[in-house]
Amino acid sequence: MNCCHEGLEREFNQRSAAQKLAAYRRAGPDPSSQVLIDALVARNVRDATLLDIGGGVGTIQHALLGAGARASVGVDASRAYVDTATTESARRGYASRTHNMHGDFIALADSLAPAEIVTLDRVICCYPDMPELVRLSVAKAGRLYGLVVPRPLWWVQFARRAINGKARLERSPFRFFVHSIEQITAITRANGFAPVFAATSGVWQVCLYERQVNPPATTATG
Repeated sequence: MNCCHEGLEREFNQRSAAQKLAAYRRAGPDPSSQVLIDALVARNVRDATLLDIGGGVGTIQHALLGAGARASVGVDASRAYVDTATTESARRGYASRTHNMHGDFIALADSLAPAEIVTLDRVICCYPDMPELVRLSVAKAGRLYGLVVPRPLWWVQFARRAINGKARLERSPFRFFVHSIEQITAITRANGFAPVFAATSGVWQVCLYERQVNPPATTATG
């Protein structure tokens, strides 16, 4: 297990998963997640396949399956969240249409099948190697690529320093990142996608990209 993966396991533990599930059952998706869900559903998810990376308790999976998606695969670096998402899928009657995997997406990417829709809801901010994560994940998307990332505001940067300072004091390898939205978009464009939707929700930026009919001849390497 690398230090990034270990940090995610420690940060997103069983207690965190239980709290997140309780909040989800009580109030539904977080506002930024709901914005992404609405943007995806507006572009027709019926009979689509979904690859949800870092999906937590399965918020995006459950919503799109409920809106008519055919099947979903979830990948999460937290064992607690994988188990929670799997249990919640079964409770909602989606067990036969979902498959949740534990591990680092970058390490698993070669073994994963492409999907019509790929989502990373507040995942890129937990990854130090953003270019590789975006490059490998957008390569799996057939039609739509949806993200929720932190907005590059000064007070978000202040919060990032506070979160990472606390993690260092606790000897946790977890780190929070505010990556460049422009760089993320550049990588998606180089892989044949263009922005079709953008909105803000609190500290979060919601971005949706769609594959273009005539993509560039080369792909980005980061």
